[in-house]
Amino acid sequence: MKLRVLIRLKPGILDVQGAAVQRALAGLGFADLRDLRVGKLIEIDVDAATPGAARQRVDEMCRKLLANTILEDYTIEAIEAERLAPR
Repeated sequence: MKLRVLIRLKPGILDVQGAAVQRALAGLGFADLRDLRVGKLIEIDVDAATPGAARQRVDEMCRKLLANTILEDYTIEAIEAERLAPR
């Protein structure tokens, strides 16, 4: 089963990388941005008996390594196989 994990800084945590990108975009003429935050997108293909088991396994991966749960929130969603193909 293919799953997508979106990892973002929790609200209230200063996003230094997002602020730098926002400043750079403003310098390029995109000054109408109110806010910009940078996160991580990870796509994982898990061999599991059920969708619930796959989600549970990926949740464990997030808690143990992929996300810093003190500073970051994450969401897990199922994705379709064709969405993994490059554009």
